Amino acid sequence: MKKIELNIVGLSYSQAQSNSYALVLGEMNGKRRLPIVIGHYEAQAIALELEKMKPSRPLTHDLFYNFAKTFGINIVEVQITRFHEGIFYATLVCDNGISLHEIDSRTSDAVALSIRFHCPIFTTEDIMSQAGILFEEEDPSEENVESVSEDEVYSDFRNLSKTELEDELQKAVDNEDYEKASLVRDEIRKRK
Repeated sequence: MKKIELNIVGLSYSQAQSNSYALVLGEMNGKRRLPIVIGHYEAQAIALELEKMKPSRPLTHDLFYNFAKTFGINIVEVQITRFHEGIFYATLVCDNGISLHEIDSRTSDAVALSIRFHCPIFTTEDIMSQAGILFEEEDPSEENVESVSEDEVYSDFRNLSKTELEDELQKAVDNEDYEKASLVRDEIRKRK
C-alpha cells in the first residue's frame, strides 16, 4: 500500500455545520485536498499549536504529549486509514524504543498530536480517491483576501493599537478564551 503524505493547509469555521470547523489537509507535491469536519475543541488544539500559543494550563493533547515523552514514547507517524459513511479513521504509530505499536484515534486528535510530535501524516490513494477534492491553484497575481463578517470580529478591536491588541491576545489566552484569541490574532495579522 503506497502512502500519500499530507500537510495541514488550513483550518476554518464550517459554514455547513454549526460549532464545527473544516480541517483541510493537502497532498504533498499534489493538488488534492482532504477536507475533514472537526469539533471546536480539536480545532482549538490544532490552531493553538500551529500558532505556537501556549495556554496557561496544558490542554489534553499537551498532557498526552508530556506523558508520552516522559515515558519514552514517540509518535512517529499518523495514518488516516479509512473513510466510511463520511467519517475518517486514523491510527497513531508509536515507538517506545523497542517496538512499534498502532493505536486507534479520532483523526482530529491524531492531527493535533502530529503537530506536537512533529511527525508526518499519511493516507492512501483509496481515501484520496473517495474523499479528496482537486484544488485548482488561483492566479498568483490575484490578492487572496479572506472575508470576515461583522459578527465574527469584535468591533472594538479595530480601535485598538497593536500593543493593545497583543495585550488582549495574551489576556484571552490566559483566560482560555481561544475563540477571542483567534479573532484578536486575525486582527493583528490584517494589520501586518
